[in-house]
Amino acid sequence: MTDAILALNAGSSSIKFSLFEIASGNPSLLVRGEIEENDGSPRLVARNAAGQSLADRRWGSQRAEQDDLLGELLGWIEAHLGKDRLVAAGHRIVHGGREYFETCRLDERAIAALTALTSLAPLHQPRSLAPVRALARLRPDLPQFGCFDTAFHHGLTSPVSRFAIPRALEEKGIRRYGFHGLSYEFIARLLTEIAPEETGKRTVVAHLGNGASLCAMRDGKSLDTTMGFSALDGLVMGTRCGALDPGVLLYLQQVEGLSVVELEDLLYRQSGLLGVSGISGDMRTLLASQDPHAAEAIDLFVFRLTREIAAMANTLGGLDRLVFTGGIGEHAHQIRALTSRRLEWLGLCFEDKANLEGKQRISRDDSRIEVLVLGTDEELTIARHVCRAIG
Repeated sequence: MTDAILALNAGSSSIKFSLFEIASGNPSLLVRGEIEENDGSPRLVARNAAGQSLADRRWGSQRAEQDDLLGELLGWIEAHLGKDRLVAAGHRIVHGGREYFETCRLDERAIAALTALTSLAPLHQPRSLAPVRALARLRPDLPQFGCFDTAFHHGLTSPVSRFAIPRALEEKGIRRYGFHGLSYEFIARLLTEIAPEETGKRTVVAHLGNGASLCAMRDGKSLDTTMGFSALDGLVMGTRCGALDPGVLLYLQQVEGLSVVELEDLLYRQSGLLGVSGISGDMRTLLASQDPHAAEAIDLFVFRLTREIAAMANTLGGLDRLVFTGGIGEHAHQIRALTSRRLEWLGLCFEDKANLEGKQRISRDDSRIEVLVLGTDEELTIARHVCRAIG
């Protein structure tokens, strides 16, 4: 009998999942899939480690509750495992605040404490915790563990961690936390495996997707990042604004009369690529569009991205390596090309052919900065943490 771990990664419109068997204390992928909840027609898809389809179930047009969706997933998993057993579930939790920076058992106290952090990540925290509650109802005896996107950045210290606000507010927890930590942790480990002798390289990792951020790292540790107190900060994102003059917020409240709820909706759901283009927050749609507003949104995305890469290089005291990851980073060769060309002043020499062919290394041999394209795997990082937690 083999033990298995379920890793869940809840997003805004889907729940990614991976099922791992535990072999010699390490997780090995069995199944990868997704519960899609777009357009009111939920869909469960699953593939084995070789990418072959194992399941493709649609619920039609009726609205399915998350308990129903996860119940369907659990039933399918248990049937797939046969005599093997599911021993634990791990979840990506976006915000751990000051208290939660190590993988922990998600008991009632932890769930309540993490729920109290919702105001710090209103778009993500409820989505992160909903599957936890659903699984607790469906399988109350199944141990569940939280793995935190803020944990990788827990070691950030002043001045990187600090805002220029009264110390009394900082003591209440208003500081820079950083996000996408599970992705950055995976990339840091992968870089060590690829070139263990190069861990000291000054590296900027660009996690680019619907949510986007940068991490400056050296020796596998986070030294700076673009997201701060919330997941709104930093780069332009699909529907989020990124860094914004706080005076704009005061103006929108005092002159335009926006309420807190309206302001939250504007900043999280109506801004970013969607707001600038007026077309879509999906980079694929914008890259395929001939609309000049789409081009303007892409230009702003790349401008802000390269400006922040330079800022990360300042923290590191130079730049030896740039890594693209995430949906846009891995698949949008146009964005990689535009970004690399804007960074030629840093000595980055870009290889067009390697980029178009999706090679791992897309910089020329004479480039001062090595440029890599690496896939990330947050679910595997979760499974590794859960393996250690259950011993």
